[in-house]
Amino acid sequence: MSKVEKEAIWGNPDMASLSTSIVERQNHNMRMSMRRFMRPNNGFSKKLDNLKAAVALHFARYNLVRQHRSLRASPAMAAGVEDRLWTLQELVEETSV
Repeated sequence: MSKVEKEAIWGNPDMASLSTSIVERQNHNMRMSMRRFMRPNNGFSKKLDNLKAAVALHFARYNLVRQHRSLRASPAMAAGVEDRLWTLQELVEETSV
């Protein structure tokens, strides 16, 4: 197991170029994709572990299985982490280990 070290980073960012649009878009995608995040709902998770599993599956599908139109690939492929799209069957088999 490797040790994680925290390091404070200081700088002088260009405040005019900062934006929350990327985070807001990700929140929108998550709310639209998972019923448990829509309001009002009755599809909530009664256990925290179930919520964590649902969020992990959402992001695994989003990053490994789903082909994004703007990228013409998955985010994992665009980042060079994967060389192909996964199937849902592969994702389920990998997560059930």
